[in-house]
Amino acid sequence: MNKYIFVSGGVCSSLGKGVAASSLGALLEGRGLNVRMVKCDPYLNVDAGTMSPYQHGEVYVTDDGAETDLDLGNYARFTTGPLSRANSITTGQVYDAVIRKEREGRYLGRTVQVIPHITDEIKNRITAVTKEDPDNDVVIVEIGGTVGDIESIPFLEAARQMIHECGRSNAISVHLTLIPEVAGSELKTKPTQHSVKAMQEMGIQPDILICRAPAMLEEGTRKKIAQFCNVDPEAVFTSYNIATTIYEIPLVFFNQKLDLVILKKMGVESRHANLKAWFSMMEKFHAMSGVVRIGIVGKYMELHDAYKSVYEALFHAGLACGVKVELVKIDSTPLEDAAADTAKILGSEGRNVDGILVPGGFGQRGINGMVKTAAWARAGKVPFFGICLGMQIMVIEWARNVLHWDDADSSEFDQDSRHPVVSLLEEQESVVNYGGTMRLGKSETVTEPDTKIHAAYGESRVFERHRHRYEFSNKYRDEMKASGLTLAAFTPGHTLVECVEWPDHPWGVGVQFHPEFKSKPIAASPLFRDFVAAAKVFSAERS
Repeated sequence: MNKYIFVSGGVCSSLGKGVAASSLGALLEGRGLNVRMVKCDPYLNVDAGTMSPYQHGEVYVTDDGAETDLDLGNYARFTTGPLSRANSITTGQVYDAVIRKEREGRYLGRTVQVIPHITDEIKNRITAVTKEDPDNDVVIVEIGGTVGDIESIPFLEAARQMIHECGRSNAISVHLTLIPEVAGSELKTKPTQHSVKAMQEMGIQPDILICRAPAMLEEGTRKKIAQFCNVDPEAVFTSYNIATTIYEIPLVFFNQKLDLVILKKMGVESRHANLKAWFSMMEKFHAMSGVVRIGIVGKYMELHDAYKSVYEALFHAGLACGVKVELVKIDSTPLEDAAADTAKILGSEGRNVDGILVPGGFGQRGINGMVKTAAWARAGKVPFFGICLGMQIMVIEWARNVLHWDDADSSEFDQDSRHPVVSLLEEQESVVNYGGTMRLGKSETVTEPDTKIHAAYGESRVFERHRHRYEFSNKYRDEMKASGLTLAAFTPGHTLVECVEWPDHPWGVGVQFHPEFKSKPIAASPLFRDFVAAAKVFSAERS
């Protein structure tokens, strides 16, 4: 029988439940178990695809094209198990499936209710993950929101039923709570007690508590929590504030023997732990020296999670290059002002960036500011990396400033442009329903010899993930190439342009796909690695 671990949270959000679940997955993989991660999101959206980055952060895309919550990005960075649309369960998906079955008469006229029909659908989706992978040992199910939220009740009820049906040795509850610090540096356990009480009222007795606290809990505090929350003293752990990186958290839990307690509770024989990759990664972290300053020029700068995978991939690249990466967040909208001094904004005022990255995005706001940024980086030979929209910006900038097509644009932003160098694919022109209709998921890219993208990957066939609707227009391919722009990669058969590079430039690369989605702390994305390496050289030469 497969083992299930249900990870829930209480007191408040943003305690690091996703990172805790991911770290747990990393520890169990280190013990030789095959782990699959599942996220249950209580929102009514079918997926995260149409949600604003300001509302929910970035959309993480899986190989099969699922548009999911950013927590799946954490799962991918911490664990090795495959991720697909089956790993993301939302209330919208569940209710949509149940209503469709009801309309088809599959409930034979019975009254359709939250229990058992909604909870059965949730359980079926969780167990479907194990059916996809017969070699799977453990499924870690993160339940979004906090205990007490009305939206999360069906998921918690489904978890309660599975714990009862599978037995305590096959399904356990891990609950993450807050231990706040009040005046006088006193840690208060009462919020945790109330959170566990709320779980008990749902019919779930947590087996393990992970307490989010400013510092390591003392033995007396742990015993007090165990006594009042009806858990074993050895099952109370601390997720304390660390000054290094979130990727040290698996080792923090390992030192507290969290994985051993979980194995014991699930009746799995103890096995040797292999966490060499994580210890090696932390050695690289402590060995980093010097700083490169990367300017991220985008339109959702107010919310850090809007570009979560990009920021993490830059950190991974810094580890690979032995240098600390400092993020310089620059809103592209003020750059659109005709009076704005691009060189001053990007190159002075304390910024002095060593590289520029323009990430993906949608909509017209801030676009001309990005184009001005690309022109400044190209002329100043500053390392530049364009991702998805960022590559399209490079194409628009080249058309305007090299080919002198002043009205060159994307048909997304200006449908009346005489030179729509970026445009919709023919099959996208009639699309009205935007949800899940873009070019999504894993796709093959063929790199050209003697290009920077080929040098980065070291091979001609590359598989990365896409999330976009607009493409480099083939109508202008010959003129762009004749003017000097390097077309460095294509889809098979040279059907679509996948990468452009600036000639006579230390590192100016734009790709239509999203390499940040596959980057890991122990295996940095090749393109991010080479971009940061180029920024490191630029910084050294400038100093």
